[in-house]
Amino acid sequence: MLPDTKTRRDAVFAGRVWRPGIGPSLVTLRDETVVDVTCRDTPTMRDLIEQDSPSDWLRHAEGEPVASLADLVASSTESAGADALRFLAPTDLQAVKASGVTFAESMVERVIEEQAAGDADRAHDIRLKVQGVIGESLIGIEPGSDQAMQVKAVLQKEGLWSQYLEVGIGPDAEVFTKSQPMSAVGWGAAVGLHPMSHWNNPEPEIVLAIASDGTIKGATLGNDVNLRDVEGRSALLLGKAKDNNASCSLGPFLRLFDKDYTLDDVRRAELTLTVEGEDGFVLEGHSSMTRISRDPAYIVAQTIGRHHQYPDGFVLFLGTLFAPIQDRDTPGQGFTHKVGDRVTIAEAELGALVNTVRLSTECPEWTFGTGALMRNLAERGFL
Repeated sequence: MLPDTKTRRDAVFAGRVWRPGIGPSLVTLRDETVVDVTCRDTPTMRDLIEQDSPSDWLRHAEGEPVASLADLVASSTESAGADALRFLAPTDLQAVKASGVTFAESMVERVIEEQAAGDADRAHDIRLKVQGVIGESLIGIEPGSDQAMQVKAVLQKEGLWSQYLEVGIGPDAEVFTKSQPMSAVGWGAAVGLHPMSHWNNPEPEIVLAIASDGTIKGATLGNDVNLRDVEGRSALLLGKAKDNNASCSLGPFLRLFDKDYTLDDVRRAELTLTVEGEDGFVLEGHSSMTRISRDPAYIVAQTIGRHHQYPDGFVLFLGTLFAPIQDRDTPGQGFTHKVGDRVTIAEAELGALVNTVRLSTECPEWTFGTGALMRNLAERGFL
C-alpha cells in the first residue's frame, strides 16, 4: 500500500487515523510505526499544511506510537466499527475541490456521455463518430491557444461542440466542489454509488494539498467516483453526480513536498488502476500525468486567488486520463461498477489507495463533521 522501502525511508508522510476512545488524530509514519503527532499548536491537517515547511515540522515533531502500519492496515476495513482503529482521509478542514476534463483523451469520453444523454446503448456508435472527427488531434493542444480555437471551430462545424470541449481546450478550467470538508473516506473504506446511477466508474487521480496562500504542499491519491449517466443527462446534475455519501476517497497518506519529492514528481506520475469484481471481472487502467492538458500549477492558480480565498486551504483532484470503455457484460456498453468491486489506485511515489464499492445508501452515514471535530479537540485540550 506504500512505496518501496527506500522511497518510504526518504519520504515524509502525513495522515489521519481514528483512535479508539480518542477520535481523529494527526499521524506520521516512522519506519513501520504510525505515530500520533497531534498537539495544541498543530491539532489538524489544516494546521500542518499551513506550516512554512510541513515536512520539516513533521520530521521533528514529538509523538506517541499508535500501532504498526501492518496493524493499522489490518483494522482498516469497510466493516470496521465507528470507534475502530482505521485510516481516515488525510484531510480535515480543507475544501475538497476537483478539476474536470484536464486530459484531452478523456475529454472525448465526456462528449460521448453528453451526446448519449446517459444512455449506454447509444455510446458505442457515438464514440466511433466522435473519434472519427477528433482522433488524437487534441493531445498536446494548449487550452485557450490559437490552435485550440481553430479546433473549436472545426468541431462546431461538425456539430460536435459541447460544454466539455469548452473547458477541455478553452481558456477556463473546470473546477467544482467534489465533497464537503470531513466527508471524504480513507484507505480501506467503502466508496459509494448513488442508487439512481447504473453507469459509473472510478477515476484514479492525484490530489494536491494547497495552503491558504495558494502554496502547494504535497500530494496524495484519490478516487473521484463518477456517475456517467447522471452527469451525462445534464451538466446541471454535476453536484448530484459528484457529491454523495462516501463518493470520494483519499489516501493512504499525504506525501509532503521536500527536496526528494516536488511538483515535478507529480507532473511525471504514472497511475495504475485495477478493478476486481466479485464476478471475476478484472479491469486494468492507466493515467499518465505527462499527458495532462493543463499544468497542475495553472489549475491551482485558477482555483485560488483574488477572486476566491480558502482560509483553511483546499485539496484539488487533478483529473484523469482514464476512460473506461472495456465491455463488462454487454458488447458495446463499456464498463460500469458492480457492488463489491475492489478498486486499487497506485502510483510509485504515493503507494496504493484501496476501496470497495457499495451503494451510497449502504455506506456508513457521515456524522462526524467540523463541529464534532472542534468539540473533540477541545475536550482533548488541543483548542
